[in-house]
Amino acid sequence: MAFWKPGTIAPGTSLDRETEKETNEALVTFVDRGTSLSIQQQRKRLPIYKSRDQILYLIENYQTTIIVGHTGCGKTTQIPQYLNEAGWTANGYVVACTQPRRVAATTVADRVATEMNVKLGEEVGYSIRVIMIDEAHERSLYTDVLLGILKKILKKRPELRIIVSSATLDAEAFYEYFNTNATNDSEKDNASIISLEGKMFPVDIHYSKTPCSDYVETSIQTVFDIHVQQPFGDILVFLTGRDEIDFAVGEISERATTLPRSAMKILPLPIYAGLQLEQQLQIFEPTPYNTRKVIVATNIAEASITLEGIVYVIDCGFVKLRAHNPKTGMESLVVTPISKASAQQRAGRAGRVGTGKTYRLYTEDSFYKLNDASIPEIQRSNLAQVVLHLKALGIDNVLRFDFLTPPPAELMIRSLELLYSLKALDDHGRLTMPLGMQLAEFPVDPMLGKILLDSYKFQCGEEMLSIAAMLSVQDVFIIPSNSEIDVDEEKRKFTVEEGDHITLLNVFNAFITRGKKSARWCHEHCLNFRTLSRALSIHQHLKKYLDRFEVPIESCGNDTVKIRKCLISGYFSQAAKMMPDGSFRTVRDNVILYVHPSSVLFTRNASWVIFHEVVETTKAFMRDLTVIDPAWLAELAPHFYEFKKSEK
Repeated sequence: MAFWKPGTIAPGTSLDRETEKETNEALVTFVDRGTSLSIQQQRKRLPIYKSRDQILYLIENYQTTIIVGHTGCGKTTQIPQYLNEAGWTANGYVVACTQPRRVAATTVADRVATEMNVKLGEEVGYSIRVIMIDEAHERSLYTDVLLGILKKILKKRPELRIIVSSATLDAEAFYEYFNTNATNDSEKDNASIISLEGKMFPVDIHYSKTPCSDYVETSIQTVFDIHVQQPFGDILVFLTGRDEIDFAVGEISERATTLPRSAMKILPLPIYAGLQLEQQLQIFEPTPYNTRKVIVATNIAEASITLEGIVYVIDCGFVKLRAHNPKTGMESLVVTPISKASAQQRAGRAGRVGTGKTYRLYTEDSFYKLNDASIPEIQRSNLAQVVLHLKALGIDNVLRFDFLTPPPAELMIRSLELLYSLKALDDHGRLTMPLGMQLAEFPVDPMLGKILLDSYKFQCGEEMLSIAAMLSVQDVFIIPSNSEIDVDEEKRKFTVEEGDHITLLNVFNAFITRGKKSARWCHEHCLNFRTLSRALSIHQHLKKYLDRFEVPIESCGNDTVKIRKCLISGYFSQAAKMMPDGSFRTVRDNVILYVHPSSVLFTRNASWVIFHEVVETTKAFMRDLTVIDPAWLAELAPHFYEFKKSEK
């Protein structure tokens, strides 16, 4: 069995486009609240400081310590420093702190380095004697995988210490998972749990008397009800995604102009993934005089960022999550009710600076019908990449892997089937060489990885790198503020009848050549400069993998047939045929799908397409489509499809 070994390029984090990550990926920033105090004085004011000695005692005496504390109490930045001060990093040992998001890892490292007065990358690194799993309550996919791997390692390394940090009180599951003491003798426990003290003020909960038909509009109305009727204090509004948030911020700004001139001003601010850095930082700025700040956020504001001054919370009761349907093999983004734990976490944001109020836009009866906790990502995700990584680490029997919450067997089996169809697994379920191992190392989903690795067969490696990079970002086109530029007209300049993938390729190529990577050119053509710069960086990053795997990188020029055939080499399982009513049916499972309004094929007829992903809102929409010839499916994926000669 061949294992992946850490080298110059690790399997690392996925570069795939953030979609649920729209709710999960945001800036985590540490802002000095008391600028007149020294760093050490600020550290001692944090709630966690009172528990410093007790935390160190538990870590010394137990292999695993579960630490529960509200957002902002200091868990993330202080615990690694306490361990360093107590000697856990002596003799070259390392304290590692994992984060569920890339941005969090870098900003946490930067803050800890600042507090320790050292240079980032010397005493403090990004990356072992102690491993701290931060934000474990989020139950992200790779947090659960990492917990399972660490539990295996603990059996062979009794000197290793694990810290599991959670912002919510439902941490008992972590304790039961790691405490392997099967006796009634507590002296033999190898896990402990501690809840940190933190000052939280009472929060009054207000429920909607009747079910809410339009939570976005009701949220906006509630903002103005609070503004007119309630004393000073900032407002935090929870919505599900960018479109809702941008609409709400725009409406609040517009309606605020109708307030009396003598009234306090309103400053609405958004926070979600993909937001410009300057806009993200605005939420941490002090609220201007005679102004009420209204922060409209995704669920990132539940626990992962600390917001001061919030007195009122408006909870829409929904969240956008990625869900994988094992029956169809498709993943989609769905808006779904939150859990009781999330509702309580949201309400708690109003009780940090004083007595607060939370307005739930759902009935009290609806609250009691909510699930106690959110479904962990491991139970609703495509596990193909997880399977690849586990097998690359030598964990071959993935069905018996000890997950904190085991995924449904059907989900695991469907992932194994996909990997087998991609030829990443052999008939015995082992990683194929070199394809399977290479896919395990690629920081993209296996289907996109297969496309990149197969690109040399179609002489289109350069084009596939560009398309893969563009699929890994979001919000390529933007609507510039105070602009008379027609976004649709600008988009048509790049549009081709073959579909979205080649349209994205045209945008990327134009940015590099005609645009010369210029922010001004992007503005003139309604393109997001930050997004395209990120795509360029991803292109360069992915190219390093192909170079290391010795995959030839050629250009096919304007031969779109080669590009579309190459896309089929990975996306063959995501093919659909148009029906007479304009809807589509997937070839394999006959699932009803529709073309997303953002697609260049939305107003064009295309008999057969492949698609990148599905987004569920009012309907199940395919996003990022390319027109194909059905004969190519039989040619390139004969092991997956069987076609009759008459089928066109």
